[in-house]
Amino acid sequence: MRDLTFEMTQSLQVRDLVIRRNGQALLDVVELTLDGPGPTLLLGPNGAGKSLLLRCLHGLISPDQGQVVQDGTPLNASHTARQAMVFQQPVLLRRSVSANLDFVLKRQGLTRRARKLRIAELLAEGGLEGKARQPARSLSGGEAQRLAILRALAMTPETLFLDEPTSALDPSAVQMIERMILRASARGVRIVMVTHDIGQARRLAADIVMMQGGRVVEHGPAKRVLAAPESAASRRYLSGALVT
Repeated sequence: MRDLTFEMTQSLQVRDLVIRRNGQALLDVVELTLDGPGPTLLLGPNGAGKSLLLRCLHGLISPDQGQVVQDGTPLNASHTARQAMVFQQPVLLRRSVSANLDFVLKRQGLTRRARKLRIAELLAEGGLEGKARQPARSLSGGEAQRLAILRALAMTPETLFLDEPTSALDPSAVQMIERMILRASARGVRIVMVTHDIGQARRLAADIVMMQGGRVVEHGPAKRVLAAPESAASRRYLSGALVT
């Protein structure tokens, strides 16, 4: 696969970010700075605000208060154009596997020959070489999620947001997707990912953001957070205790 190494984004910051619904704060993050290479994994119980924070970082949701800042500048269209996001349930076009990739590559202005070569690279990256002409919506769950990730990577993003991309997949499918994530990270794509799987966090994370009740309760290197969490909320969650 051709070299897609990027200059690492310097900093992604959250400042006094608040989202309210019906008078209740669903997200209340005073300060969070992501300035390492990642992958960064967001952990916490259901309703902790992980997916909501991810959507704010990608500019899909505008906060009621505060802002997201990239490299010292409030998040704008030029920033989000260099980002991509894959949701828990992949959204695929009603066309073939290769045509889903070609759709993205055409928008980048690649020639037909260049697109053909790039599609072959991407299909090999995701282990989908034999599925090129198959309707994308007939793929299995794991295959569909791999295609969604490949399509996101075809945009050559600096940052890739992943919202529980391996939820409900079998172990072999999870393993393939985790390999794709690690390869992308090694090429310089910053990965910011939501998961409930503590084992997955141990396998993938460089740093971890622990959330509870819409707040960040801990952020630090994965080895330290997983081995010796400092917050009581983190200790309860990582021990398997029920957390609300």
